[in-house]
Amino acid sequence: MSKGPLLRILTYISHNWFFALGAFFALLISSASNLVVPHLIQRIIDKGIVAGSIKVILFGVLIITAAAVIRAVFTFLQGYWAAKLSQEVAYNLRNVLYSHIQNLSFSYHDRAQTGQLLTRVTNDVELVKGFIQRGFIQLLSAFVMMGGSLAFLIRINARLTLIVIPVMFIILVLFAVFAGIGRPLFVKAEQKLGELNSFIQQNILGIRVVKAFSRSEYEIKRFKKHNKGLYDISLYTGKIFAGVIPAIFLLSNMSTLIVIWSGGFQVLAGHLTIGELVAFQSYLMMTFFPVLMLGMVIMSVSQAGAGAKRIFEVLDVGIEVKNVPGAKELSAVKGNVTFENVSFQYFTEGTYVLKDVSFNIKAGTHVAVLGATGSGKSTIINLIPRFYDAVSGRVMIDGFNVRDVTLESLRKNIGIVLQDTYLFSGTIRENIAYGDPDAPYDEIKNAAAEADADDFIESFPYGYDTVIGEKGVMLSGGQRQRIAIARAILIKPGILILDDSTSHLDAVTEKNIEKAVAGLSSGVTTFTIAQKIKTIIKADIILLMDKGRLEDMGTHEELLERSPLYADIVESQLTGFKEKGK
Repeated sequence: MSKGPLLRILTYISHNWFFALGAFFALLISSASNLVVPHLIQRIIDKGIVAGSIKVILFGVLIITAAAVIRAVFTFLQGYWAAKLSQEVAYNLRNVLYSHIQNLSFSYHDRAQTGQLLTRVTNDVELVKGFIQRGFIQLLSAFVMMGGSLAFLIRINARLTLIVIPVMFIILVLFAVFAGIGRPLFVKAEQKLGELNSFIQQNILGIRVVKAFSRSEYEIKRFKKHNKGLYDISLYTGKIFAGVIPAIFLLSNMSTLIVIWSGGFQVLAGHLTIGELVAFQSYLMMTFFPVLMLGMVIMSVSQAGAGAKRIFEVLDVGIEVKNVPGAKELSAVKGNVTFENVSFQYFTEGTYVLKDVSFNIKAGTHVAVLGATGSGKSTIINLIPRFYDAVSGRVMIDGFNVRDVTLESLRKNIGIVLQDTYLFSGTIRENIAYGDPDAPYDEIKNAAAEADADDFIESFPYGYDTVIGEKGVMLSGGQRQRIAIARAILIKPGILILDDSTSHLDAVTEKNIEKAVAGLSSGVTTFTIAQKIKTIIKADIILLMDKGRLEDMGTHEELLERSPLYADIVESQLTGFKEKGK
């Protein structure tokens, strides 16, 4: 990053320049009306009270009242426009951040913690918003008030001003030291908060496992450890800040004593009037108040800087899998899939999980992918919709390199049912229609029927309008799996991918879904990853994977004849299997 995180936030402020300019203009008017008051008080004392002029006193009171009204109006406008500006920036930041997270490649989400991302979208954006709404305006106000007050102090009595300036300098140095110490502490506090959020998120999602293994007390202890880490760093930061403020007040009180002592002698000597001394003391307080306010501003700046840094850590992550310039729209897919010497590794320095894999699948073919854990089965189906890009070689669909077509058009033509089924909080109808929200009810129902889900859905009191809860918690594993299959079928894909999607189903339901998959239109190419031989025996082609390589490919009968590895797998699962094809 070439610029500091908070400087980069100014880009978002510039997009809402009207509100920023309005808040700054209101700040100037409000500050000016405030700065004029001590000067008016000086005139009331010297020209009115001392001189015995009621007219000067009344006129001064009227002007002070008018200044107070003006200050109130423009302070309101300043607050409103600052709030509007901060909300606009926060709104845009959240949108940009969430959109970027949505577009980040699978490789990033493989490493990222959900709780950390939640903290960036919520808490870190709120810290930036708070700085813009209060800290940024306070910072500008502090500089305006300090500059204006100093100008009036010098105008009243330059000699007395020179006496108190060193005190101001010492206060500013104290704040600068605090800022240097505080910033890394705020960064660490935000990190601890992110870790705590990640822990909470993971444990709430896994609460059934925790209870099933009676680990509640253990998880409570772990939570207390994370919570204590956040508590300690927050308390330490607060302790440092608490030590700075009393020191500042002590120095400001000392400066007041200096002014009264030195100014009093000047009044007695006739070099300073009583009104000027009162005005000088008022302007001195107006100078010190912004300095004191800088303490809060520095805390806000440190917190916002830490939040902005974490926000841009996400925004600066490059999108590995994205549309290339001039990417073409992929129209209705026939389903021809070709791998040409494809190799892949998840990490740059990691081992290859696919090595020179080549095969050619014609449209409408039912393909089964078989192999031991870590053999590369899931990697093959992840490369087809371009969740990842091959390190070398080409993945082709209907003669098009998947890198040369738009991601949206590619994935709209591929239906996917993952092994770990995820359903969204909402109704069954909404979940089935997730890939095609405008799908008519009849098509949703037909897709559910093909996935052998219509009967159990209709058994619910509200049918397809049944709310299933977060992650489909109201449903059994098999029911969730069937809804996920219906969701994939509904979009009428040219390619259907089933990643061990019948693993949670009973034998009868599994058989019905196999019939449904087999009954899809002849133009649908189906890739099935399965662990059980009996679910892939009837596949048109079986890809036999072993340690990242395509060991062999063919029908069940062909592989059983020529592949010792396949024969071993069959024998281990189907003891007593004698007749081929049964």
